[in-house]
Amino acid sequence: MTAEHEIELRPFPPFLPPNATVLMMGSFPPAAEKRAMEFHYPNFQNDMWRVYGLVFFGDAMHFQRVGEKAFDAEKIKAFLAERGIGSCPGVRRAIRTHGNASDTYLKVVETVELPEILEKIPRCRRICTTGGKATEILLALLETEVKAKDFKTGTTITARCGDRDLLVTRLPSTSRAYPMKLEKKAEAYRKFFVEAGFTVAEQNR
Repeated sequence: MTAEHEIELRPFPPFLPPNATVLMMGSFPPAAEKRAMEFHYPNFQNDMWRVYGLVFFGDAMHFQRVGEKAFDAEKIKAFLAERGIGSCPGVRRAIRTHGNASDTYLKVVETVELPEILEKIPRCRRICTTGGKATEILLALLETEVKAKDFKTGTTITARCGDRDLLVTRLPSTSRAYPMKLEKKAEAYRKFFVEAGFTVAEQNR
């Protein structure tokens, strides 16, 4: 069996602050050689933490290590814990059929244990997905009438997981491969967090 066809376990556990009111769900972290830190969205080319920097601090470089092409995992964790934001990939085990981080070539072997995840964050009533693959995976784990192909980016639907009612918002991927400017991605995330009751940074006009 070649390396790219090995079954991989997610490299980081779900990050679940007990006070979390929202849960961010992507698909599956990149391979080790693409990680600039040991935490969710670790690829320095991925704009997730630049988006968070813009939304909450008005500064895309807020979570970047000074002088390094890397993000500060401990600073990110402290922020997420303080604000009550969880993060969890939708896939627990996967095969990279082309050996890269592309969701297009990701074969899902085992999805996340969502009911158990939600038990650990009892206040969570909102989930946001961070791309198309993540959305498909999550909808398959929820009770909802909406199909992934009909779930447009930037919109919110209702769903259930067990006895919990949820609002699910599809947000744009923060991958550089997704054709949207950083500022536009940040606008979508800002809207989500404002609707979820979070205080965000004032926008520069």
